[in-house]
Amino acid sequence: MELLNHILATAWDTIFDVLPIAAILLFFQIVVLKKMPPNPKRIVAGFVYVVAGLTLFLVGLEMALFPLGEAMASQLTDPDFIGGHVLQGIVHWQDYYWVYIFAAAIGFATTAAEPSLIAVALKAEQISGGALNAFALRIAVAIGVAVGVSLGAFRIVTGMPLHWFIIAGYVVVIIQTIWAPKMIVALAYDSGGVTTSTVTVPVVTALGLGLASTIPGRSPLLDGFGLIAFASLFPIMAVMGYAKMAEWMQSRRQQSEPKEENT
Repeated sequence: MELLNHILATAWDTIFDVLPIAAILLFFQIVVLKKMPPNPKRIVAGFVYVVAGLTLFLVGLEMALFPLGEAMASQLTDPDFIGGHVLQGIVHWQDYYWVYIFAAAIGFATTAAEPSLIAVALKAEQISGGALNAFALRIAVAIGVAVGVSLGAFRIVTGMPLHWFIIAGYVVVIIQTIWAPKMIVALAYDSGGVTTSTVTVPVVTALGLGLASTIPGRSPLLDGFGLIAFASLFPIMAVMGYAKMAEWMQSRRQQSEPKEENT
């Protein structure tokens, strides 16, 4: 009964969250374009599906993903599990190597399964005529998120200021933008955005809050957030790095082909 009441309350909140979007769309369709939307029954059914899907998704986050992420972070940072200096109240960043490995693994796995990334990668492959490989693009983005989330976990453990990492990261991105193939730059920036979506954000956020709650001297409010920024930034580097490496390998192959023909 308690679960049913929670689902109904979440559904009610979701309806009010979605209503402004529907109102704006209907306003422009009816008032500005002065046309009734086609297939009104289908639109209403779709609205119901959206509300039901978001409701179940939000309830699932609260019941499973958030508690699971926080529980994993708590167990990996437990002094009994780590031992050594942590039992004495001293935090050494190297004592938390399992945290960095878990952060990289969960960042890679959630990104590879991200529906929005899959959609963008497939569309990029289709538009480029196969010049961009959808699977390779997904792997490049997933590696970027893995590195970013792991580095973000390192920042939480050490307590280093977030802006140092973000400023340095965007300096690297600007330099990469100058030298990267022009066809990949816009896609690389979009790849950083689509990673922070339905699958990645809940797990990564729960991991950050769990780490900040269990590591001595860390504040969940000050240190627990910021992992999403790493998950958005590092895929941009990874995609542009992948494109530059692919361009270099292609030029090497083209240079070697005339030599093989001459021999």
